[in-house]
Amino acid sequence: MRVDQRAGVEGRLRELSGRLHGPTRLKADLLTEARHALEDAVEAYREGGLPRAEAERRAVAEFGSAAQLVPGYQAELAAGALRGLALRTLAVAVVLMSAGDLTWRGSSWSAGPRPPSGYLLLSAALNGIWAVVAGLALLGLLLGALAARRGSPRLVRSARAVGFGLTSGLLVGALAGGALFGWSVHLWDAALTWPPMIVGAVVVSAAWFALARAARWWLLSNRVPRPAG
Repeated sequence: MRVDQRAGVEGRLRELSGRLHGPTRLKADLLTEARHALEDAVEAYREGGLPRAEAERRAVAEFGSAAQLVPGYQAELAAGALRGLALRTLAVAVVLMSAGDLTWRGSSWSAGPRPPSGYLLLSAALNGIWAVVAGLALLGLLLGALAARRGSPRLVRSARAVGFGLTSGLLVGALAGGALFGWSVHLWDAALTWPPMIVGAVVVSAAWFALARAARWWLLSNRVPRPAG
């Protein structure tokens, strides 16, 4: 359905809000900037002697249609969502790689027989997964910043690919980490009552909640905008 250019400022902002997907705060900031730009244009037309309705009509028409505005705004939302996801991922990866072994130090089973070779392999693989994820997070921060500044289609595509790689790496890390935790409890019943293990489980659960939320926003921000109507 063709958008009526006589729609006022609020109508255009509602249309943009309905077609944009991404982090709530960043989306609100973009819509606030759009509102200010539209209201400034309306005031300029009002000062020229036009009535409010006609001033809004001209301001909205001059500002651009939703079809023209959404791709640029959505790219900015996607870049912001990738930066948020990458920052959270990098922080969690650094903490897990540097402090993960602390949950086991001093435990009653740490001086016992060595775990099975499969367990040791999974543990080493998990560290490798987090190292790769941390590298992707650093790359995501760089590409997200460049894509937001320059808007190059190639940079946008690269940032999108890194974002999908990052979310995939997080999914693999979650599965591997869950498997390692379950295997640990199976090997050592005392792990469930070991205080550092309990604290670590709470911290990791909170971290995964934050990562899942950030990944959701990034995936939503990369949805293809739906057409008007």
